[in-house]
Amino acid sequence: MVRTRFAPSPTGFLHVGGLRTALYNYLYARKNNGRFILRIEDTDQRRKVPGAVENLLATLDWSGIKPDEGPQIGGDAGPYVQSERLELYRQYVSQLIDNEQAYYCFCPAERLKQLKGWQTARKIPPRYDNHCRNLSANEVKRRLESDEQHIIRMKVPTEGAIEVDDLIRGKITFPVSQIDDQVLLKSDGFPTYHLANVVDDHLMQISHVIRGEEWLPSTPKHVLLYRSFGWDLPKFAHLSLLLNPDKSKLSKRQGDVAAEDYRQKGYLPEALINFLALLGWNPGDDREIFSMDELISEFSLERVSKSGAIFGVEKLNWINGLYIRNLPPAQLLSCARPYLDESLRRHNVKNRNYWNDERLLAMLIAIKDGLSSFSEIPQKTAFFLADTLSYEAPEIQEYLISPTSIPILTTLIRLIDEESIINGDTFVTAIKNVQKEIGIKGKPLWMTVRAALTGASQGPEIHQIAAIFDRETCLARLTAALNYAKSHLG
Repeated sequence: MVRTRFAPSPTGFLHVGGLRTALYNYLYARKNNGRFILRIEDTDQRRKVPGAVENLLATLDWSGIKPDEGPQIGGDAGPYVQSERLELYRQYVSQLIDNEQAYYCFCPAERLKQLKGWQTARKIPPRYDNHCRNLSANEVKRRLESDEQHIIRMKVPTEGAIEVDDLIRGKITFPVSQIDDQVLLKSDGFPTYHLANVVDDHLMQISHVIRGEEWLPSTPKHVLLYRSFGWDLPKFAHLSLLLNPDKSKLSKRQGDVAAEDYRQKGYLPEALINFLALLGWNPGDDREIFSMDELISEFSLERVSKSGAIFGVEKLNWINGLYIRNLPPAQLLSCARPYLDESLRRHNVKNRNYWNDERLLAMLIAIKDGLSSFSEIPQKTAFFLADTLSYEAPEIQEYLISPTSIPILTTLIRLIDEESIINGDTFVTAIKNVQKEIGIKGKPLWMTVRAALTGASQGPEIHQIAAIFDRETCLARLTAALNYAKSHLG
C-alpha cells in the first residue's frame, strides 16, 4: 500500500512550501488509494515554538488536507509525535552500537568548535575528524562508567558512493567522502532528525518519502541507516524549491511565506491549494483551475518538475478572484463577514438596521468582480460606508470643478426629488433624462455622477451603487457634491 507522510517540525508558522509538500503527499496517497500520515518531528526541543502544533493542525484542516493518521487522529503506528517515541530511538541506537555500526563520541563542544575553525581557515569542508571512532572497548567502558558526557555517531564507510534513485531527479550519486559521521543520539538523550526520521518512516511503513530538495543532502545518510538496519528503502522524491520572482529562495524578506498569512488576508483555501498545486506540477495541458478532487484524479509525480517554481502573487490573486466570483451568495457573505465587520468598525457604522445582511450582500456583489482577496473589502467598500467623501483627487476635480457639473447635479437632484421610489433602474433613467434636458452626455455626465456618489473614478456600475443606497443617501451625496462644486466655481 502507498503510505506517504508530512513530518513538519513545530518551530513556527507553516511555510507555504511546507503546505505544498503536504499537498503533494496527500494527493499522491489519495490518487493511489493509500494513506496519508501526519507526524510531528519535535526532537529539537530548543527550537520548539508554543502553539506551533496547534497552528499547523488548524492550517491543514482549513486547507482541506486531512491526514488518515496523526496526533489528533491516532492510528496503528503511533504515537505520531517524536518526543513521545524516545525509548524506541534508544533501542535502535543500541542495536547499531552492538552491531558496530555506531560509536560513542566524547568530544567536548569546545574541541568540535576549534576543529571547525581550523578547517574553515584552511578552506576544508567542515566535518568531524572521527577522533573517537576507534576508541578501545575498555576506554569506552571507562568513560561511560565515569558518566562522561557523550553523543552517539554513525560509522560512515570510508570509501565508495551512495546511489539514490529519485522519482523526480533520476539517479544521483553521493561520494561517501562527502558524508560526515553523523550524530544519531544527542547528549540530552534526544535523537537527531536523521535517526528519528528513518526509524519512524520504517515503523510507519512509509512507502514514498516526498519532501523538499533541501533534504536531498541528507538522503545518503538515511540510505546508510536503512542499510545498517537491514531495512528496505522507501522511494524518494525531492520537490523543487519555491522561488521569489527574482529566482531567489522564497523568504519573508520579499513577502509573506506563511500559509497563515494568506488565510488571514482572505484567500480561499481552495484557491491557495489550486495555486500551490501548479507550483512544480502541471496536468499536461493549459488548464489552471482544479478542485481538490480533480487534483487527486490528475496528480502524478511524473509531471512534477525538478526546476524551481516561481511564487507569483499576481497569479494567486487571479485564481483567488475567480474563486471569489464563483461563490454562492450565502457563502460569499459568510467568508467576507470578518472583513465586512472590520470595514464597519473603521467607519464607526452604528446603524446596523440600514446595513443589514441584504444590503451588505448587495455591496459585496457590486465589488466582487474587482476583488482578489477578502482583505481588500475595507478599502473597496469605504465609499459606501463613509459619512463624507473626499473630492480632492485630480481625476475627481476634473469633473466636479467643471462648468457642466452644476447643471448636471442640479437637474439630477430635482428629478430624483420628484420620484417617490429610487432604485438602480430609476436612478439610471433619471441620469438619461438629465441628458435629454440639458444636452450633456458621455463621460462628463456619467463621470460627474460617479464622482458625486463615490468620490472615485472607478468602481461598481452606477445602477448597482444606486440600488444599494436608499433615496435619502443618494440625494445627500449628490447635494454634498453640488455644494462642493458651487464653492469652487463661485
